[in-house]
Amino acid sequence: MTARPAALIALALFVTGCTGFSEPNVDIEAERAEGAVNPLDQDSLNDLMLTVAGADEAVSYFRQALAQDPDDVELRRGYARALDRNAQYGESRLVWRRLVESGEATRRDRVDYAFVLARLDLWDEVEGQLSLLPPGQETSRQLLVSAFLADQRGEWDAADAAYARARDLSPEPAGVVNNWGVSEMARGDMAAAEERFEEAVTLDPRLFGAKNNLAIAYGLQRKYRVPLVTLAEEERAVILHNLGVIALRKGDREVGRGLLEQSLAVHPRHYAPAADKLAALGVIQ
Repeated sequence: MTARPAALIALALFVTGCTGFSEPNVDIEAERAEGAVNPLDQDSLNDLMLTVAGADEAVSYFRQALAQDPDDVELRRGYARALDRNAQYGESRLVWRRLVESGEATRRDRVDYAFVLARLDLWDEVEGQLSLLPPGQETSRQLLVSAFLADQRGEWDAADAAYARARDLSPEPAGVVNNWGVSEMARGDMAAAEERFEEAVTLDPRLFGAKNNLAIAYGLQRKYRVPLVTLAEEERAVILHNLGVIALRKGDREVGRGLLEQSLAVHPRHYAPAADKLAALGVIQ
């Protein structure tokens, strides 16, 4: 398989559903009651933990619940999804694999498992899981994984077709379009990538991944400017920092230093990444 350029791998999986700069940390405490539990109430609580609670809280909730009822398939499924949401992909893979091997996996489970495998760059396993899905009824998430696999192979026409269909089917298309932009950037088509990221921000003005990727597309062309999009102070500081890093890597030392200084000045608190790089440049002690 043809791998993506290493510099872009870290950008490649801003997934559908990522709608803000950072995930709110919502404190929700939930205890699994002793004895009989209304299944509807339990399912509702599981859904709440996966959609409203902070990622860490969701992982803790499902881990504790599974310790009390290790054979509950819905809890195992929720635990895998909570781990994925918390970027604990290695652990999530193990939970999904156990569920798949138990014979209790649904079509959606296999797709989610394939998604985690893609996060881990286990492309042969991704292909294996997709090949086991029955034909028809493709979901946006399945098409997105298929697009990732096509990207990895350098099959750009297939990737474009999968991204387009995933966008049309997704209730939150901004994440799909952002990923499509990363694909365009990996191919070296910066103009197309910029258009995708701009479209993603239009679809969801809160999607920081698309704003950041748009800035990166500019920077890789030595256009060191902050995108004309709505940005919080912290978001602006991060983008200025990233542009500064790109400038330094391209040998534009003075430009890079200036961008890092702006990043440090703009951030509402002390921004260690920018300060550390300026210290390394001898600008600050």
